[in-house]
Amino acid sequence: MTNKKNFEETLKELESIVSKLESGDFGLEQSLEQFEKGTKLYKDCKEQLAVAEKKIAVLTESLKEEDL
Repeated sequence: MTNKKNFEETLKELESIVSKLESGDFGLEQSLEQFEKGTKLYKDCKEQLAVAEKKIAVLTESLKEEDL
């Protein structure tokens, strides 16, 4: 069973990782681990946005068709 986070939770975690990486407090290995985790979170956010954009496009198109 997958426990997928919503967009806001995923983005918040990604922002936290970026902030920690920018602080320079991590060593090389930990930085690489966090960077890898961050890239996965980025992909998750991007996928969730793509799904939302498709839904908006479908809804917008149905509104246009109703106006005809």
